[in-house]
Amino acid sequence: MDASTFIAPMSFTDNSLTLRAYQPGDGAELRVATTSSYEHLRPWMLWATPEDSVEAAEVRCRRFAARYLSNEEFVLGIWDGDQLAGGTGFHLRGASLALQNAEIGMWIRGSYAGQGLGTRALRMMLAWGFEDWGWQRLSWHCDTRNHASARVAQKNGMRLEGTLRGDALDVAGKRRDTYIFVMLREEWLQRNQ
Repeated sequence: MDASTFIAPMSFTDNSLTLRAYQPGDGAELRVATTSSYEHLRPWMLWATPEDSVEAAEVRCRRFAARYLSNEEFVLGIWDGDQLAGGTGFHLRGASLALQNAEIGMWIRGSYAGQGLGTRALRMMLAWGFEDWGWQRLSWHCDTRNHASARVAQKNGMRLEGTLRGDALDVAGKRRDTYIFVMLREEWLQRNQ
């Protein structure tokens, strides 16, 4: 992947679920999805807030879109029809696009939690990422106490590569450990021949 010539795919649909880059006008739905899910997201997402304005959410959507088009970061919405069911993305975390590695991040709207959406969305991200984007290594990081997130990675065949001890702060400002799950492109292709 050469950042100067790479054109990132904009969306991927599987039945009723669509993964797509944020667009101008998505701010109102992002605001509703995140603020209505505050209690669900708060233990794991430092950015979660109980209140937000449509304008602030719209600015975030437009920044996501700009960074997506400039190949800096690939933040995506998980859409169930016209409703934002969560967010995901291929995150470079400061690495070069040429390395062909990304971290998949994800959050699920509270009203969709516990229904298998995260597992389905991660499966879509792996298929899309390895088959259409050309990623060679995709990782999934989660707080070791977030058992639901770890199960999502395991259900999709990602391998626990290691645990980073005390590497981040939780929402209470205390040190926490992070699991790193990984799948390589050749592993995906072998599983899905």
